Amino acid sequence: MLKKLALIMLFCMTGLARAEGGYETVTPAQPTQNPAKIEVIEFFWYGCPHCYSLEPSMVKWLESKPANVEFIRQPAVFSELWGKHAKAFFTAEALGVSEKVHADFFDAIQNKKQKLTSEDELAKFFAAHGVKDEDFRAAYKSFLVDAKLRQAESMGPRYGITGVPVLIVNGKYRITATTAKSQDNMIKVLDELIRQETAHAK
Repeated sequence: MLKKLALIMLFCMTGLARAEGGYETVTPAQPTQNPAKIEVIEFFWYGCPHCYSLEPSMVKWLESKPANVEFIRQPAVFSELWGKHAKAFFTAEALGVSEKVHADFFDAIQNKKQKLTSEDELAKFFAAHGVKDEDFRAAYKSFLVDAKLRQAESMGPRYGITGVPVLIVNGKYRITATTAKSQDNMIKVLDELIRQETAHAK
């Protein structure tokens, strides 16, 4: 049990060297989904306490994020357990209930200590949020969700991710609590890089 907890904490804290400016560069830079926007990707895991503690800051930031910013939540997959939670996230996306269940899923795992890993456990969770059992199971077993899960498994290496939470700006910059020196500074560094990328776009 202690070994398992130590591994979780290791993956939830990025051990990257502290970088000047509060970020590191992604090498090679990765393409963005929409070149007309400044892309921000948040890599996270529902079982990570550090991701949970960052969530209020991210929610506040989203309330006033610049109009030219495209925000993407991206579950990281470093193990079978992480993959099960990622699959739940992609199922919620497929059902169009991501915003409705995201905070509650965090709460269920972090505070209520629910596992939410089996199909039946997840079906009950989604049912409590108004999703019919048959709709959940159809989405959960869909080709779309399976494809997104397989894609997520390859995302970490592409962006040089070794733990979470991590913010990626425009496929070029990687921000962690280590590089920014604190979670609060992650948001400050994020805003500065967005301003920088916006200026370059002009």
